[in-house]
Formats: sequence, C-alpha cells, structure tokens
Amino acid sequence: MEDIRVPEAAPRAVHPVAGGVSARRRLIASSLATSIGDGIYVPLTMLFIHGLTGLSLTSIGTGLTFAGLSALAFMPAAGVLIDRFGGRRVLIGVLALRATGFAAYPFADSYPAFLAIALVVAVGMWASSPSQQSLIGDLARGAERDRLLAWDRSLRNAGMGCGSLAAAGMLAWNGTTGFVVAAETLAAVFAVAAVLVARIPQPVRTPAERPDRRGGYRRVLTDRPYLLLTTANFLIAFGYTTQAMALPVFLTRDVALPDALAGVVFALNTVLVATLGVPAARLASRGRRTRTAALGAAVFALSFAAFAALPRLVHGADALVAVLAVAALYTGGELVHSAPAQSLSVQAAPDHLRGRYLSVHQLSWSVCRTVAPMLLGFLLDTGPWHLWTVLALLVLTGAAILLYAERSLPPHTNLGVPSFGVTRSGT
Repeated sequence: MEDIRVPEAAPRAVHPVAGGVSARRRLIASSLATSIGDGIYVPLTMLFIHGLTGLSLTSIGTGLTFAGLSALAFMPAAGVLIDRFGGRRVLIGVLALRATGFAAYPFADSYPAFLAIALVVAVGMWASSPSQQSLIGDLARGAERDRLLAWDRSLRNAGMGCGSLAAAGMLAWNGTTGFVVAAETLAAVFAVAAVLVARIPQPVRTPAERPDRRGGYRRVLTDRPYLLLTTANFLIAFGYTTQAMALPVFLTRDVALPDALAGVVFALNTVLVATLGVPAARLASRGRRTRTAALGAAVFALSFAAFAALPRLVHGADALVAVLAVAALYTGGELVHSAPAQSLSVQAAPDHLRGRYLSVHQLSWSVCRTVAPMLLGFLLDTGPWHLWTVLALLVLTGAAILLYAERSLPPHTNLGVPSFGVTRSGT
C-alpha cells in the first residue's frame, strides 16, 4: 500500500485555482448558510416534523431511523459521483436536494410521503460533508487547505448557534405557522447555499486528480492506514455525540441543574469553538496530526472522568460553575482533536479517489450518529458512572489506534504545516 502512495509524499506542484480567494469566500458563505439551516433543524427535528405532519413521535422516530439507515446505502454512490464529476457539482446537487426536501415537508400528508421526504433530506445531509471536503481539497493545498478547513469548522459552529436562536423565535409563533415558516426558511437557506457553490468556478484538475476507475472502492478497502483512521474516528465520534444526546439528561437528572441552565453548556461550547477554532487549528498544525488528534481524545477522556465525579463532589450553586469548567475542558478536547483529525481524512485520500475515500470516512460519523441514541440511552439508564467510563474507553481506544496508524502513514499526510495561516499566491 505504501508503494502505491509514495509518489504523493514528494512535494507536488501547486496549480492555480479558478476563482482564487473569491471562490473560497463563496464556499465559506455557503457553509455558514448550511450550518444555520442545520442549527434550525437538528435540535428540533422531532418537534418540527410533528408540528408539520401531525404524526406520532414514535412513528416519526422510527421513520427518521429508517431514513437515516437507508441513506447510508447511498454513500458509496456519492463517492463515485464526487470522483467522476467533482465535489462542486455533487455539493450543488445535495444542497438542492435538501432544499427540495424541506420545501416539501408541509405537504407530507401521509406516512409514505413523510418517509420519502425524510430519505431525501437524510441523503442530502450525509452526502454534504464528503462533497464539501472534496471541494476544499480541490480549491486549496497544504497550509491553505488546513486553514480553509479550520474556518469552515469555526463558522459552522457559529452558524449552528445562530440557527438554534432562529428556531426558538420561529417556534414562538402560534399553531403550525412557526413550523411552516421554519420549513420554508430551511428550503431558502439551502437554496442560497447551492447558488453560492454554483458561483464557484469548476476547479481544473491536474492529471493526478482526474477520474481513474482503477481500484475504486477496492483500493479504499485495502488501504489499511486509512481504515485505521476511519475506525479511530468512529470511536472518538461518540465523544462528540455525547453533548447533544446524553449530557443534557445527565446534567438535569444527576447533577440537578435546572432545565434552562443545561442549554448554557451547549452555548459555551458553541462560542468557544467558533472563536477559538482557527487559532487552535493553527497551533495544532505544528505537530504530527495523529499525535495531536490522539491528545484531543485523551482530553475528552479526562473531561468524561470529571463529569463522572460531579454528582459526588458538587451541589447547589457550585454545581453550575463546576459544570462550566468541565464543559470548557471538554471543548478543549474538541478543539485539539477536530482540526488534525479532519485534515488527516482529507490529506490521506489520493486526489483521484478523494470522493470514495471521504465517503467511507463519512460513514464513521454517520454510523456513530445512527447507533449513538440507542447506546447512550442504555448507558444513561444503567448509571452515570457506566456512561462516562464506556465513553472514556471508546475515545482512548480511538487515540491508541491513531498512534498505531502513524507508522504506516506517508509523511506528507501526517506532518503539520508550520506555515499554517499564511496564504501564498497561487494556492
């Protein structure tokens, strides 16, 4: 495997990208619009669909699980399309798909119609990340690529926060009006994002980046170092899902925080990631990506140990201060891990098969988010100590796999870029 990928370890000629800085700004603006849409939809998915369709929460939950699992089957096809047509064209398509799905939700007057729309939205959601990361790979190289990924992460968190506030305002309307407004707003947001991406000139591919059907997914599935990165990401991803799925229940039930204050933790995380994401990525770029990402996972585990101790150590007014301190530690783990881990997934993918590679890597996130509600719900019922112990073991195992994968990764994939944050002409 290393013999196949050794040529990429040599410095590659940087080719000019059509559109330059303006293309990247449009991409970032599109990402911000998309994250605002996710901020409106993701936290209130069940309420949103229940308000629009009148279906029971049980049937909605079952339908969303079915749609999410079914959408995973489309990921291999998304990878093929990205490699054949480029991340830009596929991203335009999946954003348009999401816009169409949300515009159709108010007209879902039957359960089959709801399932069809939910599947369309889920396919668009799962395919957005690999197509966008592939487009970033087309638009930038080296330090500039890491810089663009860092800005994308930071603004995505800011957009999620803004979207959540917008959702709260829409839900203040009486009846189903607020849900209809939310649906049409979501359709408009994703349509605007698609238009912004469409205004990015199609990147010109070098011969090494042009479609090559040789190997295909067989090449991906025999790339042991990349599969190790994907496995590590799957395990560490449970640390990310905890904040939205398990932490609110733990804080209100076991730490006895008021329901209203549980949301403060999410707000703190969003603000810190949005403001410190780029500086943290700049610092992380100075070391080996595997080691820095493993360090972030270790900080995750330390924060989980602290959360486990909270119910025994703090009570009353001191609880909120202690929770915020541990939440800041948790966010530190996210900041340290996210930048190098994402860079690894893009840098380790060969240019001509980037779509397939990133689609496989996206499965680590998608499968985790699909099974996490069941696992975390079981652990919450078992007890807080069991929850945090299992989560710590998962992320530490992921960290160990990253360190093990280091020896088999090509140097250019793993080494940081000291010039991160400096934009060179022509990149």
